[in-house]
Amino acid sequence: MQKIIFITGTSSGFGKLTAITLSKAGHIVIAGMRGTKEKNKAVAEELSNLPNIETVEIDVTDDISVSSVFKQVLDKFGKIDVLVNNAGISGYGLLEAYSIEQIKKIFEVNFYGIIRTYQAVLPSMRQAKKGLIINLTSGASGHALPFMGAYLASKFSVEAITEAIQDELKPFNIENVTIQPGPYPTEMNTGAKIGVNSDKPEISQTYEPFASEMFNTMLGGMVKKMEEFQMNPQIVANGILELINMADGSRPLRFPLDAIAQGTDKEFIKARAAIKAKWLANYMQ
Repeated sequence: MQKIIFITGTSSGFGKLTAITLSKAGHIVIAGMRGTKEKNKAVAEELSNLPNIETVEIDVTDDISVSSVFKQVLDKFGKIDVLVNNAGISGYGLLEAYSIEQIKKIFEVNFYGIIRTYQAVLPSMRQAKKGLIINLTSGASGHALPFMGAYLASKFSVEAITEAIQDELKPFNIENVTIQPGPYPTEMNTGAKIGVNSDKPEISQTYEPFASEMFNTMLGGMVKKMEEFQMNPQIVANGILELINMADGSRPLRFPLDAIAQGTDKEFIKARAAIKAKWLANYMQ
């Protein structure tokens, strides 16, 4: 069945691949991105020329931009069946070397941006008594890594709100899922797109030389693993299509897509859910 699907962050990476994949599957795709008439004009035109795709200008850090674009889409199509929150920015650096302002920039996109889209789409989904929201987080969704503290904190926060709202949305038959993609060779990990990195070099210098050595070792290992396990970003786009095709009410809360983890991510998610059930039982007795 053809669905109306809104995707954020479609100028590159997972978002662009997902827009193309879902359009080929016959769905109507609203491809949201910034700079449709400027820096991303070429990709906006590329996607718009494909069947079933309409590109829209949206800045997930701006309240008015989000609310107005969702209103336009709802006025035109009458509904949004699926929302894919893909827009995100990376960030690397020592936590002490981050200014508060830099951390806020990460959260504005990765966390508050998702709050904005939830609030824009949920009224229509609640009225329709159905809907699906898919949030892309991180393969390290259950643990933190050095030099990625600020970035992963924003992704952990999305895990928290997705889990928290799960039961709140049940009466309206609305499902939401997080995808933990692990490292893939997208623009975010290849350096093609500069993230919001730490901005206090005078503090970073005091951690040398061991900080650079540790970071380079970690980065080198990640690149090696991406090559070893052939981490193709298309896997994530296909995973999103798989979630959309699942029967309503059958979708999992978390959907890991990380071959490098070799099943440990699924093991962690299962154990986490079991421990939570025990914890809640203690509180409900």
